[in-house]
Amino acid sequence: MTKAAPDPRAVREASLDELERLGLPLPPPGFPMIWESGDTVELRPTLDIEARCAVLHVVVARCFGMPTEIAMSWLLGSHLVDLVTPPEWQFVIGAKGDHRSFVLHHDAVFALAWLLGLSRHLDPTAPPEGRLMSQMPDLPAGESFGSWRSRSLMSPRDPVEAAVLLDLYYCLDWAFQEAARIGMRLPGEIDANAIGQRRWALEWAIVFHGPYHDKPPEWEEVDLSV
Repeated sequence: MTKAAPDPRAVREASLDELERLGLPLPPPGFPMIWESGDTVELRPTLDIEARCAVLHVVVARCFGMPTEIAMSWLLGSHLVDLVTPPEWQFVIGAKGDHRSFVLHHDAVFALAWLLGLSRHLDPTAPPEGRLMSQMPDLPAGESFGSWRSRSLMSPRDPVEAAVLLDLYYCLDWAFQEAARIGMRLPGEIDANAIGQRRWALEWAIVFHGPYHDKPPEWEEVDLSV
């Protein structure tokens, strides 16, 4: 469902108000906008978001001891192997790569679950909901991707609501890194890494259309440098 994107300046003003409320540094003047007036916004197809969520769930499970053979078997049986990125595949089959960075994907899963309507909030001061694991495929029980989709009551978020939250997380990503740099106390229980993971998921899943937008990036192509 494609909708007109909200007024970017009004959204940005609200994002900066929230940063002030949290006691965080504000981005400098001229901090880039994500979209322009007149753009449209939509979420990627629900199946694509579900698949990315499931793949990341398996990657995180590997971090916590899921055997390689079981992880590979699950991905094959769920027909998701083609959606595993090369770095993820190297980690799943041989534990190659930065283990800590893959553990952090738990917060990306949380953001994708929020987009699918499986999480009630994406509070930037709070860790993922305790019930998140029960909302994901039950890997120890061998629940397939298809079975998980059948039992889950997916209710994807409105793309306008998602865009508003993306702008907030875009600003939060800068603010949390700046707070860490200057030694400022953070406002809640999570750090800049968790904020960055949530932003990564939102940036990937929310698609804008307009004269200044390129083709939506693949997962590993999402640019978090600005």
